[in-house]
Amino acid sequence: MFRTIHVPVDNSDQSNASIDLALAIGKAFRSKLVGSHVYAAKLHDVRFKQMEFTLPDEYKDGAELEKQRKIHDSLITRGLHLISDSYMDEMATWSEEAGLDFERKHFDGKNFIAIVDDINDSDYDLVILGALGQGAVKESQVGSVCERVLRRTRANVLVVRDTQSPDPKGFGDLIVALDGSKASYLSLDIACTLARAFKKNIQVVAVHDPKLEEKSLMEGHLQLASRLAKQRHDADVTTLLLEGEALASLLAHAEAAKPWMLLAGRSGIDTADREPELGVTAERLVRHSTWNVLLAGQVPLAPAQDLAPTDAIKKAIANAL
Repeated sequence: MFRTIHVPVDNSDQSNASIDLALAIGKAFRSKLVGSHVYAAKLHDVRFKQMEFTLPDEYKDGAELEKQRKIHDSLITRGLHLISDSYMDEMATWSEEAGLDFERKHFDGKNFIAIVDDINDSDYDLVILGALGQGAVKESQVGSVCERVLRRTRANVLVVRDTQSPDPKGFGDLIVALDGSKASYLSLDIACTLARAFKKNIQVVAVHDPKLEEKSLMEGHLQLASRLAKQRHDADVTTLLLEGEALASLLAHAEAAKPWMLLAGRSGIDTADREPELGVTAERLVRHSTWNVLLAGQVPLAPAQDLAPTDAIKKAIANAL
């Protein structure tokens, strides 16, 4: 499932934790790892031109000024490229030691634009990035780069919060937030794949609002999820139906359970057809979580014919409509 894993790096704590997780997952699935970094040499070039009026007169002559521009551009680009390389050196070394293929990518430009363009032009099975980057302050909930990447791509994105426990075998289990959307069922597939590799338990959680009379519908989805996990992955899952508002209920439950990762679809039943829109619940899960969150967005394989809902599940869903 994870043939290629991409990690945009910036040397922040959560970025470094993202590298650790990419290596752990990469080792389990023999994935190719891709590290990328974006620097802003062109911005420095603009700033240099804005300050040219402060140069001594002997450097303001047309030919001499053009020479100084080229020297400045060369030095800045080379220096930023070296810094960019240094952010990826350890990832490259660790990948080589683990016997994994590794590719470096350098981009000159606006950070989130370069990352989004690369993700949308590539075929990554998983993107891992920190919730917060170098620009984080005490009040930050989620970084602007992380937020903009999530809104502009449909990749499977693992947003990393936990910087203390990089070994996935050492803590927490998996919680899947299920709402019946295609993306949420894909998150179940991903959870089953990760659970097998790292010996994790899986809890599938759905939420119903008593005012909407959808309890039978969500019970039907939980039954189907349990059956799909068993037949597709030979995985046993536990299920839980919560009552209340979706976001508040999920956050409260996850805070008590302290999972290694919470998995959900990037868009729900109401937004699935308006790609690449990010669902409100998914966005707020990332914003308010203190744990790792994986948002599944790539279109899952259609269920095999023998995995269709049973008559009992169909009846439960029909009765709820």
